[in-house]
Parts: sequence; structure tokens; C-alpha cells
Amino acid sequence: MHARLLPVGLITPEVAGGMRYARVVADELVFAYALDLPTSVRSLTDGDVERAGAEELGQAARANLMRVPVTYEEISLEGHATLHSVFGDSHFVASKALYLGELARQVTGESLPSAGALVVVPTRHLLAFHPIADGSVVDALNDLAAYALGAYEDGPGRLSPRVYWWHRGGLTSLTVVDEDTRTLSLRPPQHLLGLIKGLVRLDRAGRIAVPTADREVPDPAALTRATVESVAGLAHDPSGLGDAFASALALAHVRCVADPRACDVVTWDAWETAVRLGSALFTGAEPAQWYLGEENTLRLPARAAAPPADARAWLDAVYLALACRAHDRVARLCGVPLETLRQDDTVDAYVLHWIDTLQTYLTGGSRDAVVEKLLATMQASLPETLTHSPDEFVNRVDYQPVALFHRLFTRDHEAFGEVLAEALAEHGGYWAQSAAPRARVALGPLAMACLAHDQGFPLDPELPHLPGYLVDGKRVESFS
Repeated sequence: MHARLLPVGLITPEVAGGMRYARVVADELVFAYALDLPTSVRSLTDGDVERAGAEELGQAARANLMRVPVTYEEISLEGHATLHSVFGDSHFVASKALYLGELARQVTGESLPSAGALVVVPTRHLLAFHPIADGSVVDALNDLAAYALGAYEDGPGRLSPRVYWWHRGGLTSLTVVDEDTRTLSLRPPQHLLGLIKGLVRLDRAGRIAVPTADREVPDPAALTRATVESVAGLAHDPSGLGDAFASALALAHVRCVADPRACDVVTWDAWETAVRLGSALFTGAEPAQWYLGEENTLRLPARAAAPPADARAWLDAVYLALACRAHDRVARLCGVPLETLRQDDTVDAYVLHWIDTLQTYLTGGSRDAVVEKLLATMQASLPETLTHSPDEFVNRVDYQPVALFHRLFTRDHEAFGEVLAEALAEHGGYWAQSAAPRARVALGPLAMACLAHDQGFPLDPELPHLPGYLVDGKRVESFS
């Protein structure tokens, strides 16, 4: 006995009358049970299910399906997403999509992310999937659509040319069929669109953990050149300031690989550059000149305030300014209208509540107002409320500054130290061996640690992922 996916077209009214237990699990796909005989496969009837016992049959059918032998390979297309292909001679291979989470662990050794996966079942002998883990999901959606249509047309044993979203054990079709023209298009539901937007923004900003094998550790010299060139280009194209900030921020992190305490001048220059560009991006700037290393003079042209709707970049800019004690820039950043940042449709609500909390606290708002906004942040960060961000990223990275701020605000020295140690352990665990620049420094916890230090909290000077000379302010210089 096996669980099996069938194309809905095979279930004629006559057949359906004897298979009332069968159910549609997604557009064009029906779940049924089948008996695998030596020379044929027979779908079970209601009478068969009743005689076997529905519960016992369900358990056996799933177990037998997952024991069906398959061949697994990764399909890496140049410049595109990696697809995971599972195929074999059995009529039941594609039916394993019903239990894709279990299948993924079998063939890849890893669990699917909480957002699930995109999956196609073009024929009964083949399925392919892509975990929804980073910005490559956009390419994967289109690649899987083309892959499924080609395999469906080639056959044999056609199931469906559609792309499905496997999420929490269910399948949702992302493909829409125009009945008049018989053409296919992709139309993800709003929840998935939100996830995709969030993942793309997180991925492009280097916030998603990527294994070292997939991305080389950035070279400080190359990042320095990129930053210098980006700033030089602002005189002709002011719209490049966001890219210049991102490059400088990456350089600041990477400099801490060889200089984890941030005691060298070149490291401070990188952090200063990131602070300057981050604040200019959101609050504008007067013409300025400074140095990035001994050989590079950076000249920032005058810029009117034109804050982008990028909530996470605003947080980066504030965290940097707090770590570098650029208090005047913190004040200007807190003047960025929250309504502007609310236009960012790539973040969950807790991010905006967190920004509201920080702006209120850092501008001297009342204690009651800070408490109200902090509670709203906590409530909005619960797993069941997330629509744009992966659970692991939120829990292990993004929420940690909020947890630290809670202990800072209540002036609980002992609890702050405990939560800080936990936050840094989570940071290290999340990034593991990733080559991403953000793996080097826990930027949000660093900002909270700097606030705590300046308020007299006792801190361990040798904590990982926190440049000690920034925490204690010994290497901090004033900005001109």
C-alpha cells in the first residue's frame, strides 16, 4: 500500500463514486491510496480502505511511500537557483511531495526552512524542489516553472505542470491557468509574496547566512576599492549612496576579522566611513572629506535629506552611530519620520515597532511610552505573526537587540550580561562558518552593549563578536 498523487483528470465521476475517501490536496492533484502489485498498480476503493482500517492504512501507506528508492541530484544552473531533483522508476516518486519535509531530510540531510519550499511534480517519476531560504527563491520560481512544463510535456506519466508551495504539510498552487488561451502564469499568494520580498531584501543586504563554500570571504582591499569608487561616483549619481553605505558597512565588519578588537586605524576608518554614509543616506549631509586608510581621500558631496523606505538600513545606521558614539547623528536619524520607514513592505511589523521604540527612547520619550512601544515590539515578533522574515533569523539575530534593550531599560545588570552572552552565542550559531561580513560582528548587540557600557553596566571585555575598543569607546574619535 502506498499514498499516491493522481492527476484530477483521472478521477472521473464513475471512479469518484467508489473513492469517496480520496481528496483534492491542491489544484489538479488528488490524494489516494494505491496497491503496488508485481505487474500493475491499482487504486484502492472505499471498500478496500474500510477493510484495511483507515488509520492503519494511512500509517502503512506513508511508511511504504517513503521507502520507495529514488535517485537524488542537485541541479545548479549558471546564474540561477539550485534545484533539488528526485527521480526514479517507481510510479510513486512524485507522490513523496506529500511529505516533502521528510523527503528533504532523507536526500539532503537538512530540514526545510519554516517558509517551506517550492516544488513541482510534472510526472509520477519525478519531483524537484527549492527550499525558500534566501533571495534565490525568485529565480527558483521561474526555473521550476520552466523545468516542470518541459518535463510534463515530455512525460511519461504526466501529473501537473504547475509550481506548488509546500508549507506546513500542505500544497498550494502558484500557477494560474488562462482557460481561454491555455497559458500558464505565476501568481503567488500574498503571504508568500511577503516572504519573497523579505528574503530578497535580507539576502541582498547580506543578512542571510550563506555557507563559506558558496561564497568566498570578502577581501578587505577589494571592499575598500568598491567603497572608494562608490563614494567617488556620488558626485555624478547621488542614487548610489545606498550601495556605498552597504559597501562601507561590509568593510567595517570584515576589518574585524584581522582586528577583532577594532584597535587599528584602518578599522576605525572603515567604521567612521560607514557611520558617515549611513547617516547621510537618511538625513542628508554637508560636503565632507575624510580618509579611508592612508591613500584614499573620500569626498562626500552635499546631499539633501531624502530617507529611503529601508527600515533595516535605518537600524544599521543607528546601530553604527551608537557604537561609534556619534550622538548628533543618532539624534538626526531619530528625526527620520516613522511614516517614511513604514513604507518598507519587506519587513515584519515588529521591525517598525522596534524602530519606534528606539526613536522614543533615544529622544528622551517618557518611560510609559517606551514601555508601550517595547511591548508592541515583543508581541509583533511572535512566530505566528511573522510574514516576511525566517523564524531562525528573527529568533537568533534580529530580536536579540530587543531582548538586550529590555534589560538595559530596566537596568538589570545581571540579566543584561546573561542575555548578552546568549545573544552572542546565537549570533555565532546562526552564522556558523558563513563567509558573510555580518558574521564577524553582532552589530545590534554591539550597539546595546555600547549603551550599557556608557550607563555603567559591567561587561566582559573579551566577548566574541564585539570589538572591545568600540564597546569601551577607547578607539572612538570625534567626527568633523
